[in-house]
Amino acid sequence: MDIRIGNGYDVHALAPGLPLWLGGIQIDSPIGCIAHSDGDVAIHALCDALLGALALGDIGKHFPDTYEEFAGIDSKILLSRVVELIRKEGWKVSNADITIAMQKPKLAPYITAMRECMASVMGVDPDRISVKATTTEKLGFVGRSEGCEVYAVALLVKE
Repeated sequence: MDIRIGNGYDVHALAPGLPLWLGGIQIDSPIGCIAHSDGDVAIHALCDALLGALALGDIGKHFPDTYEEFAGIDSKILLSRVVELIRKEGWKVSNADITIAMQKPKLAPYITAMRECMASVMGVDPDRISVKATTTEKLGFVGRSEGCEVYAVALLVKE
């Protein structure tokens, strides 16, 4: 069996009055991510993990924040395009594991919806997508609610 693993990481600053999108789901929050796109830091890290598994660069290479066509874009569209690229290369997603570090709001009520949403976009069963949320115990920029960071790992298998 031919397999590949990729690691992704992304971070966005937070500001009041912006929508907060994580894992394709809008989260009820007074703060949201500052970004060129919709700022879905979870999907961005996942895209980097998927692209990294095949040494295809990163999300910025494929969807530069200097291109107007990506301004405000729904990150689910970016994820769909990344998965399409992977399939064209002859690979499929086996599973992904995503860890979101954010002090507030609490994300537990949204985990299942995030898993289902990203799985649907990728064409896999939700049990193949893990989403975990943690705080940094009020340490660092995440702990001060200045930003959100996400780590992702994805495993691909040759079709």
